[in-house]
Amino acid sequence: MTEPATSAQVQRLVGVYNADGTVRGELAYVVGKLLGRAHCGLCDITHGAVRARADWKACSTTLPVPFDTYHRNDQPDAGRPHTEGRLPAVLAETTTGFVFLLGPDELDACGKSPEQLLDAVHAAVAHHGLAWP
Repeated sequence: MTEPATSAQVQRLVGVYNADGTVRGELAYVVGKLLGRAHCGLCDITHGAVRARADWKACSTTLPVPFDTYHRNDQPDAGRPHTEGRLPAVLAETTTGFVFLLGPDELDACGKSPEQLLDAVHAAVAHHGLAWP
């Protein structure tokens, strides 16, 4: 008897901010945000004014895989084709490659809530037929 085919398994989640991770990029984002010209729904969920939000840190530890964050200029090369023109984003790195889970609209719909982000991630993982370890 053969085993049923297994779906791709999520190895980690990758969040990509809509900002560059350089000093110049960070300053440009802060100034742009203050002037209403820059926005990143993922930043709103994971960071306060200066550092990572405590409620985000606590929530992210409940996931069965790591949730790593990157800026658009330092994201994993293999994920770039999936995020092109769709930042911020959350990808699943799976046993078969990257899968796009959430884009700007879905992240904004989380209303800056880490709990809602985790709910959206779980729903997207299920929607794509992915498996948790």
